[in-house]
Formats: sequence, structure tokens, C-alpha cells
Amino acid sequence: MQFSYSSRDQIISSLSSEHYDLLVIGGGITGCGIALDAALRGMKVALVEKSDFASGTSSRSTKLIHGGLRYLKQMEFKLVRDVGTERAIVYKNARHVVIPEKMLLPIVKNGSLGKGPTSLALWVYDYLAGVKKDELRKMLSKEQTLAEEPLLNKEKVTAGGVYYEYRTDDSRLVIELAKSAVAHGAVCLNYTEVKELIYDESKMVCGAKTTDIISGKSIDIRATKVVNAAGPFVDLIRKTDQSLFGKRLQLTKGVHIVFPYEKLPLQRAAYFDVSDGRMIFAIPRDGITYVGTTDTVYNQDIDHPHPSLHDVEYLIKAVNEMFPSVKLAVKDVISSWAGLRPLIYEDGKSPSELSRKDEIIVSASGLLSIAGGKLTGYRLMAKKIADIVAKDLLSEAKNFPPSSTQTYQLSGGEFKSDKDLQDFLTSTVTDVANQYLPNYFLHRWVFRYGRNTAYILEQAEALKSRYADAEHVALAAEMQYSFENEMVANETDFAVRRTGMIYFDKIRLDRNLSFISEYFSELLHRTEVEKVAALKHFTEVVKEVTDFK
Repeated sequence: MQFSYSSRDQIISSLSSEHYDLLVIGGGITGCGIALDAALRGMKVALVEKSDFASGTSSRSTKLIHGGLRYLKQMEFKLVRDVGTERAIVYKNARHVVIPEKMLLPIVKNGSLGKGPTSLALWVYDYLAGVKKDELRKMLSKEQTLAEEPLLNKEKVTAGGVYYEYRTDDSRLVIELAKSAVAHGAVCLNYTEVKELIYDESKMVCGAKTTDIISGKSIDIRATKVVNAAGPFVDLIRKTDQSLFGKRLQLTKGVHIVFPYEKLPLQRAAYFDVSDGRMIFAIPRDGITYVGTTDTVYNQDIDHPHPSLHDVEYLIKAVNEMFPSVKLAVKDVISSWAGLRPLIYEDGKSPSELSRKDEIIVSASGLLSIAGGKLTGYRLMAKKIADIVAKDLLSEAKNFPPSSTQTYQLSGGEFKSDKDLQDFLTSTVTDVANQYLPNYFLHRWVFRYGRNTAYILEQAEALKSRYADAEHVALAAEMQYSFENEMVANETDFAVRRTGMIYFDKIRLDRNLSFISEYFSELLHRTEVEKVAALKHFTEVVKEVTDFK
């Protein structure tokens, strides 16, 4: 079945009429990871997401596939080992959206660690994470540290260390998981909200009553097993199941802010101490530098977490203390995002002290709920759930093979090696047939869509006679591909979660707002009134990323 907006009616029909082995509630990294693992085993899988795929926590992380260096402080050695190992697996399976990033760790006066403890911590980190030889940590003198990053506070820095993390686009990783799951038979639909669960005569959960938010259609989905992977909404689903007791979530908010690169021109990504004892990242990429994150208890509207002025000022103060010559101000922020961490509540612990370990909760009705965990560990979390489901389905006389996701390359990531990826990039950029397109787009496409870039180039070829502006050709080709292959339902899906333009290419987005909205209006056959309303809403979404209160 196609993973296309145009196929919504067909998908809804399938969800209504078929009986599934597994229904997954939640289209973030965990839910889509579960759908893929189960589908690869041969299970009949359905997945619903009440908003867009990756619209919650899974598009609002620090955008790192990282080993969790700071969790060594909490003595969570198994967590560090697991996510370090998983980092290498995710990299091999999705090279086009997981990029090695050398990270500078400046050691400062009165900081959380001295040079000796930092060296030991990085050594333990490398050991537990199984880091490759050419990516092992290296300790630096004060002079070497300042040479790595001249903007650092010369009065505070005493030494430094360099280690490796892996940068990613979190929402792209989710979309590639969803596309891969669909390619193996899963039926996945966004903008489909669970209203209530369905139970059999034994009071065991056997499906869900849902509503397609776009059409208003009711969809009753039947499944032998139901998994609640709704991230921050996990407890709301458990409440529907009348099983919200015992362990519960503690939501914490993490905020990131974005600056033009020329305002914060770092030579190297950095992970540094803040005066309150926390640590934050400053990461340059694609013409911008972003900074984060905060970690505060959150008890407000789960659907719309938003950076407050206090959050923004906290991060700016931290950056200005570590890089005093940049003198950043709130007016310099060009974008931002806020995400919610669905952590497991523990009495007496601050937000930063709460464990990032995942938890599986099984209710009396058989509902499986999974919460906590980290972006990096999504595959292990998915495997655990799929293992449980496979075991439970044995009673239905169904036998499924073990997980195969450890070596499964995601959609677009079918590269044998780093060289294979680089060769593909070189051939794409140097191909004479692509010379009318800006190199900027060709490069971005390869590290956004991987081998699927070939399909976008086909769209561009078909559209180039329509637009005189090559930028418009490129944007239209990308929109067309996303609409036909990535279940995009509107321009916000495209600008926020399929491309990240709202964060990493804000200037280009601002000048093309009307063009993007007009193209989607054409794809969606909107009326004139609908066109005006859609552009107004899209403009408000874009404006909101710098509207701090």
C-alpha cells in the first residue's frame, strides 16, 4: 500500500475491515520502530498517530544519536553501554541521516569535572560504547582547547577533551522508519486519534475506536495485541484503559534555540558546563547554530509545549558566559523548539536526575505501554515490545522469527559504507543532468533522503519546464515527493518534520511561504477560502518559533 496522502481512503478502508496482529498507538520514534520490527517479522501491523508522524518529542530532541555521556554521573553504566552500542547500529542502518560529529568538551574552573575525572569519564564512555579507534577521545591542553574553539571564555577554560557524537535529523529518522514499515506491509496513518479502546468479552483490549481528524470518519481497528507508545500521552491512554496506577510519567520540557551561524560562528560543536551545574550543547550545522537544552518539570498543555522567554534567556546567558565575545540577545534568535521528555516519575528527584531508562507497563487488560528511553535506544525498545508480542501471539498458533532490525537498512539508507554514500553524493552533484539545480539542494537531499534522492530528481525533471526559478523547481519536486511518498498532509508537515526548514533554513522558508502554501493548495485541491486559511495558519506556525512569552 502506498504511503501517500492520496491513499488515505484506501488506508482507512483497510484499517476498518482487517484484523491485525498488532495495533500501535503513537507515530513517534518508538511507535514507528515497533511497527518496523513487527512488520519485518511478518506480523500484520497497524499504527495510528493523532497528529503527524514525529510531531511530538521525536521531532524536538537535541537531534543527536548520542551515548549519553552525562549518564555516567548517575552511574547508569548499562544505559551508556546500550545506547553507545545502538548508536553504531543506527549509524550503519541510516548513514544518510546519522552523521559523525566531533564534540568539544571544555573543562572550566569550578566546573562539574576536572581534567583527570573528565579523561577517565571519556575513557569509560568510549569503552562502554565500543567507540571506533579513529573516534576515541583525546584530551587537550588549555591552548589546544582554545585553538579548537577560539570563542571560548579564556578566563574560565583550563583544558578540554574531544569525543564523538552522531548528529541526526530526528523526524527524518522517524519518517524513514515509517516508510520502511509500510514497505513491509504495515498500515500507518497520521492524523488519526484514539478515542477509546475496544475490549472483548473477557475484558481484554482488542482494538481501538479512532477518528480520522482530516475527514471526520470513525475507524474501529481490531487487533490481537495493542501497544501504547504515545510518548507524553502514554498516561492518557492508560487512563482510558483505567490502568493509570503505580508507575506514572513525569514530563520535563527541553528547549532549543537557533541562531544564524554568523551570530554564533563556532568551529566545533561543544558540550559545556552551565553555572547551575547542568550541561548544554551548542551545535553548528547547515548555516545555523542551535543551543540546548533546558530540563524543567512540565504540567501544562501537552499538545503545545512552547519556549518561554525565561527558557530562552537562560540558554542565552549560558552561551554568553561560555563564549563572551558573541554577546547574543533574544532578538538574535531565528527559531526554536520545545519538546517533552516522557520520563518515569521518581520521588525526590529533580528533572535532570530522573532516569532515561525505558519502562514497559502491562495492564490487566493486556495493554502494553512503553515510556521513557532515549532516541538512540529506539531499536532496543522496539525489539523488547515486539519480542513480547511475538511470544503472546504464540497462543494464537502464530510463530514469528526473531528481530532482524540490527542489520536492516532503513529506506534511503542502503549504503554499504561511508565511501558508498560519498560516491553517491559526488555522482549526484556532478551529474550534468542536475546542473540546473542549486548544489545546496542536491547536497541536502542526499543527507535527507539518501538513495531516494533519485525519485526527487525525477520530479524535478518533470517540473523544470513549469518554473523559471530553479529554487522553485527544487522545492516543488521535494513537496511532490513528500506528498506522494511520506504521507504529508499540509505545508507544516513539510516545513517542520519532513525537511526541518523551519529550524535549519528559516530564511529560505520565509521567502517561500506563499509558494509552498500555494503548491500544497494545488495538491490538496483547496478552495479559495481554504487557501487563504491555510496560508494564514502556516504563517502563524512559522511566526510562533520566535514568539516568546
